[in-house]
Amino acid sequence: MREFFDVTVLSILQGVAEFLPISSSGHLVIGQHMLGLDVPGMRLDLMLHFGTLVSICAFYWRTIWRILSKFEWQYVLKIVLSALPAVVVYFLFKDFIEGLFENAKMVGALLMFTGAVLIGTRYLPRGSRDVCWKRALFMGCAQALALLPGVSRSGMTLASARGGRVDAEKSAEFSFLMSAPLIIGGVLLEILKALRGTSAAPEAAEIGWGLTIYGAIVAAVVGYFSLVVLLKALKGRWFWLFGPYCLAAGLLTLILV
Repeated sequence: MREFFDVTVLSILQGVAEFLPISSSGHLVIGQHMLGLDVPGMRLDLMLHFGTLVSICAFYWRTIWRILSKFEWQYVLKIVLSALPAVVVYFLFKDFIEGLFENAKMVGALLMFTGAVLIGTRYLPRGSRDVCWKRALFMGCAQALALLPGVSRSGMTLASARGGRVDAEKSAEFSFLMSAPLIIGGVLLEILKALRGTSAAPEAAEIGWGLTIYGAIVAAVVGYFSLVVLLKALKGRWFWLFGPYCLAAGLLTLILV
């Protein structure tokens, strides 16, 4: 029963925070630390990320079909280009980044940084531009910054798009499609680690497949509705209001941890 509760909480956190600009990695670290959640093994982590990938595909299936059916190779190459900064940064600073996941206070400070950036978007003018090569790379650099736990991936990429005066709907579409290669790459990397026997948790400590599939479904459903909320926030000009929440969550973490 305890495992079911832990998986449910972490799945909801993943589904909400993966897409809303409040940092999924930061909330998972804080949630496990402050609630005393203990869900070992990488199998659940893989399935939760797979669940959020499913929600992206479900939400943007028309766009994905258009890209594939019309072979819009330039759009695909822009997505590939946007993924490169994060790949380079991860392999150069892998140990440093992974070490931060053990530091809840640092996560709190980085959440406050995310909050400040989001509030700053309130003062940036709205635009109607497309995602060009330069803006795709700029959003990719913002995505690389979000490898740090507590820094929101969607917050950084959408804020950088706002700075480049990219249309709100186009920036949201590109922001979430550009995350797909990293999610797939992360899943494949963890699978490779498991096959090599370098996984952090032994097989006996892994959550059962039934619970992990349940977690993936919860993350996918919650993630889909989180995307709906985010798009409404971007259209309704209240995207910046996630900033005060991140500031408060970060400050509370610094005080309580």
